[in-house]
Amino acid sequence: MQDSPANVVQPDWLDDIQWTEDGLVPAIAQDADNGDILMMAWMNRESLRLTVEERQAVYWSRSRGKLWRKGESSGHQQVLRDIRLDCDADVVLLKVEQKGGIACHTGRRSCFYRTLKDGQWVSAEPVLKDPDSIYGNN
Repeated sequence: MQDSPANVVQPDWLDDIQWTEDGLVPAIAQDADNGDILMMAWMNRESLRLTVEERQAVYWSRSRGKLWRKGESSGHQQVLRDIRLDCDADVVLLKVEQKGGIACHTGRRSCFYRTLKDGQWVSAEPVLKDPDSIYGNN
């Protein structure tokens, strides 16, 4: 007697990911509308599962050693529109709607705001909002 499709146990989609030895995977956040790369952060199994469940980006903060819901202090959440896995299954791409137009803690649209010019890194994007006004003066 064959199992019906309802009785077949499907593998956990998280098992398809090639996690680092630390149990992390790099995640790139991309603007779903125009393709701009906004930031890169790390995710663990729990943060990736929560991102899919909540439809908002949840990352793993290596410096704080805890989950970090993007926008929890700034209000600049990332609403998940699509999620992709690269060919080696070791990088996740989040296509997001960036709330408030700011993804970087420096107050810029993107964390990738520096460009190499004449052997030096120079800012190529303006600060849209003073970080002190976003996060407070710590």
